[in-house]
Amino acid sequence: MDKSSGQKSAASYLFPPIDPFDQRMLDVGDGHTVYMEQSGNPEGAPVVVLHGGPGGGCSPAMRRYFDPAHYRVILFDQRGCGRSRPHASVTDNTTWHLVADIEKIRETLGIDTWVVFGGSWGATLALIYAQAHPDRVTHLVLRGVFLMTRAELDWFYQGGAGSFWPEAWARFCDPIPPEERHDMIAAYHRRLFSGDLKEETAFGRVWSAWENSLASMRTAGHGGEAPGDYARAFARLENHYFTNFGWLETDGQILSNMDRIAHIPGVIVQGRYDMICPPATAYRLAADWPHGELQIVGDAGHALSEPGISAELVRATNRIASGSLGS
Repeated sequence: MDKSSGQKSAASYLFPPIDPFDQRMLDVGDGHTVYMEQSGNPEGAPVVVLHGGPGGGCSPAMRRYFDPAHYRVILFDQRGCGRSRPHASVTDNTTWHLVADIEKIRETLGIDTWVVFGGSWGATLALIYAQAHPDRVTHLVLRGVFLMTRAELDWFYQGGAGSFWPEAWARFCDPIPPEERHDMIAAYHRRLFSGDLKEETAFGRVWSAWENSLASMRTAGHGGEAPGDYARAFARLENHYFTNFGWLETDGQILSNMDRIAHIPGVIVQGRYDMICPPATAYRLAADWPHGELQIVGDAGHALSEPGISAELVRATNRIASGSLGS
């Protein structure tokens, strides 16, 4: 929905902030503990929120897409980021560890089935989790779809997006010698895992700034400078996952396994001008998902906070609450 069709401001759609009624550190094994919280209605319909990155962490703003009278909202920081510990660790930190962690949270909280809500990498993880545990997911709400394919990684890290933002791309490439630029993920990997904290932090900031600079349509091409500990964790985790192509068995695995979740209803909310996760991916996903609805927001990029994106996400969660999605 674009502005010309009477779209309201994001503030008209977002629910007021809600405080958590339960916060804890959960031991998930392998030396990892993850931060987990619950807010909203303790007796409400459960929804688990999967943040982006990998490595982005959850934030209080993520609670505001759910009617607190209806939903029991579960947020957690994935391994190695946010308040989870050990910080910035990639040891025993793979997609399949995260899928197991989601199941551990569900079982710990005594939840039978739940709505799964995720954006960007969170959408990737939501789809992989649903395909692994299709009997545990009632609905999917996805934003800015990313399917962990080589083509998507090449788009963002080998110059596709950079052709639209050449000045931001130059800032990303400049610290890397020309002879290494044929594989920017590998070049950054050597520096983000050098063992030199100062070097890892410096390159983590450049990696993070490249992504942040393209997140919103309202960007000026500058991602700002994130705090060093956050930037290092975010960059190390993203790079670790991308270097290993998410530990998927085949390129295109998520689309190949859509038959496993064909029965699950859901919504894809996609910005028309998303430079990080172009809408062609969301379109392909919707074509292979019988009960998935694609909502392309005309005046939006990638960010969760963009007004049109926020409006459609709240509309989706309200439709699930009212029983009108997938009925």
